[in-house]
Amino acid sequence: MAAQNEACILVSEDKTGQRLGQEEEHDYSQRGQWVRAAVLGATDGLVTVASMMMGIGAVKHDVRAMILIGFAGLVAGACSMAIGEFVSVYSQRDVEVAQMKRDNRIAGNNDQEISEKEALPNPIQAAAASAFAFILGAMMPLLSAAFIADHKVRLGVVVVTASLALVVFGWIGAVLGRTSVVKSCFRILVGGWMAMTITFGLTKWIGSKAL
Repeated sequence: MAAQNEACILVSEDKTGQRLGQEEEHDYSQRGQWVRAAVLGATDGLVTVASMMMGIGAVKHDVRAMILIGFAGLVAGACSMAIGEFVSVYSQRDVEVAQMKRDNRIAGNNDQEISEKEALPNPIQAAAASAFAFILGAMMPLLSAAFIADHKVRLGVVVVTASLALVVFGWIGAVLGRTSVVKSCFRILVGGWMAMTITFGLTKWIGSKAL
């Protein structure tokens, strides 16, 4: 009877150790590339459009002008993100393919096809994901200000909406990447505030000089 109990304990400990080993072996850095792209795209869209709206709001009180400048920033930014990501990922793909061919030549497998093509980065997928993430982030300040008539209230709502969204993006990136939530949220929030403040201040100053 005692022998059976010992056997059960050993099996249980072995399974527990195996599970712990699997958790330790899991590499969260593999998530880094797509987490970075998604969070960067959404954050860029949010901060870019919110800053542009704050900038135009520094010199014009018309809600139509603010929405138009925000929409223009959304379209231009999404296109820029898509093109930039496509070119970047395609260049990375070319480098990896060239390296695989060199490795095959060194190994003497000149006729062997590159079997790792399934693992190569997809430029079109990356471009679409970046553009979609940018649009998602840019829509938040646009929608928050679209139906507010009072100018000062509208600016405040844009700042509050952008701040809350930045905290959420920072939290998502930290949770998926298993990094510090406080540090991630703090960095992204301060960066967004700086961008909006600088854009608002410089546009206000230039507008006051009647250039």
